[in-house]
Amino acid sequence: MQDQIIQALRRNAADDAVALARDWIAAEGESARTLRWLALSLQQQGEVDEALATLRQAIALAPDDADLHLMQAGLLLAMREVAAAGAALNRTTALDPNQFEAYVMQAHLAISRADIDEADRISRLAARVRPEHPQLFSIDGIVALRRGDADRALALLSRAAEHMPDSPQVLFALGFAYMAKEHFAFAERAFARVIEMQPPGTQLRAFMAQLAARQGRTGEALEILQGVLALPEGDTPVMRRLAAEYQLRLGQPAEAVANLRLALEKGPPERSVLQPLLVAWQQLGAADEARDVLDALLAQQPRAHDVWVARLSLAPVGGEEALEVAERWVEAMPEFLPALETLMRIHDLQGHAEDAEMVARQIVAIEPGRISGEQRIVEALLERDPPAAIACVQSLIEGLPEQERTVLRPWLALVQDRAGERAAALATWMEFHAEQAQYRLPLPPHAPRQPAQWPALAEVPADNAARPLFLWGAPGSHVERVVQVIGASSPVLRRDRYSQPAPEDALQSYRTVPGLASGKLPQSQVVSSWKAALPARGIHDGNVIDWLLWWDNSLLQSLRPYLPEGRLAIVLRDPRDMLMDWIAYGAALPLAVRSFDEAARWLAESLAQIATLHEQDLYPHKLLRLDGIEHDPQAVATVLSQAFGVPFPVLQTLGAPRLPGGHWRQYRDLLGDQFALLTPVAERLGYTAD
Repeated sequence: MQDQIIQALRRNAADDAVALARDWIAAEGESARTLRWLALSLQQQGEVDEALATLRQAIALAPDDADLHLMQAGLLLAMREVAAAGAALNRTTALDPNQFEAYVMQAHLAISRADIDEADRISRLAARVRPEHPQLFSIDGIVALRRGDADRALALLSRAAEHMPDSPQVLFALGFAYMAKEHFAFAERAFARVIEMQPPGTQLRAFMAQLAARQGRTGEALEILQGVLALPEGDTPVMRRLAAEYQLRLGQPAEAVANLRLALEKGPPERSVLQPLLVAWQQLGAADEARDVLDALLAQQPRAHDVWVARLSLAPVGGEEALEVAERWVEAMPEFLPALETLMRIHDLQGHAEDAEMVARQIVAIEPGRISGEQRIVEALLERDPPAAIACVQSLIEGLPEQERTVLRPWLALVQDRAGERAAALATWMEFHAEQAQYRLPLPPHAPRQPAQWPALAEVPADNAARPLFLWGAPGSHVERVVQVIGASSPVLRRDRYSQPAPEDALQSYRTVPGLASGKLPQSQVVSSWKAALPARGIHDGNVIDWLLWWDNSLLQSLRPYLPEGRLAIVLRDPRDMLMDWIAYGAALPLAVRSFDEAARWLAESLAQIATLHEQDLYPHKLLRLDGIEHDPQAVATVLSQAFGVPFPVLQTLGAPRLPGGHWRQYRDLLGDQFALLTPVAERLGYTAD
């Protein structure tokens, strides 16, 4: 009878299989075996509830049969009773530790609830039963993908696909592994194979649209999404937003507005919808429509933060319309701090100092210690009562736990500086640096001496089109502001030395300078390691603007003979102003300052090397002087344009103002020895002694 049931199931004759199973039970009675086959037949017939009830009868007769518990888990999963299925699988493996399929199901359940460590653990158990099984390649590949190891994921899932080429689950995961590696054509092929095997859902269609768009086929991507939007389950705010994104790329702002307005009707007014909607309105010149739509939306949802921000963006900065919108926002959300902070800033822009201070006091009444409000109150006190301003900041610091006080000390020092308390300001800055020293990097080493003879500067080959540029500025130079401007215009600027993962080359390592000095590091290796790291940084033709962590002239032993086509740009200010800025604001590279004397000596030595490089013209270079223009976007853009012969954008802002140029003179009596160390190199670089 069992063979007849199997044959019926194989030809998808579920009704015949059920009839045969019932006849078998009538002839031999209920047993775990006969009930199991009836349950299996009922499941194929689509009678899942009756199948589960029948299977539970079988389990009651044979409670220690691991196969029955495994079958029960499968039925429960089909009914989406995940917790009960998990319990059945646990019972299965407890009864029979060699139940491979149970481990596989458990691992997939762990993945579905994002418990990747548990999935990994279960996979290792399963590997004891059937090592190198394709199902394990699939599980381990998904685990690797979730952990961000795209290379391992791709290798494992590719092996799984070789053994299970018709598994939608494997191909779906493989598609994501290709996406993680930005192999979009291969990802598209994997997803297309999934679509061939089963009707595509809206999510998979959306993936296909995104893959087409990433390969530059925006029109095709939009066509796919329009098919998704035609489905009842596909007409969602997310799909509308994605379609609008492609329409904007295709120069269809009116169509984008229509989709985004529908997205607003169907879902919450989120920034992801409002931002492209503002772009589309701007392209259409439809500012009045934008105001009307957003005002109507605010009338319905007066506490929608993102909508208020979008509405404010339509008003001229600091103008009467901006003030009116901010006042409406505060009226709608009277204790919402971002609204109050916006109103405070607009009052300041309009020169209404008393109104700004009043709002600041509202802010700190709602949240005592809120920095935005406290800073504005301190600004007001500095105008009329500097000692009170200092006392206010000191009180805030004392109200914090000991381990948190350090973050406010630079602010206190700046307030003391502006109040004319220079000695107190220096003491506060030094206290801050002492607290931070253990968390910061040591000062980069300098070569003990320059070589008696520099290697010859090699000829640049006539067919060499690469012109790499190295950019560096010592602490206090404001090199970060130059980086801002260059970054706004050049896709080849690389700031990755200041983040993770950083390049693994000789220009990243403190060991390079002593290695060159001792001869343990071959001179050619500096350039060769730098070039080898470029592809991983997205540079394939050698044209890069590389923002360096440090500079030492010893690098010229490698750059002159092995990279003659390179250039160097050094950002400069008066060295004494640089020291003051470093003391007050730190540096892009977080360096430990253990004493002002040590910092001055290191800075003097660093800049002396720049002076030597410039005086002897040791390498193609530009000195970018920012004295007096540190906070002027137009002037900084002009300096860069003059230096490199190409236009640079004028940014709206370069960040908050810092100590003004020449401010070092206010500390001449307190830091006389340190400035004396810097004055000789300042003169070499073209600055006056006083």
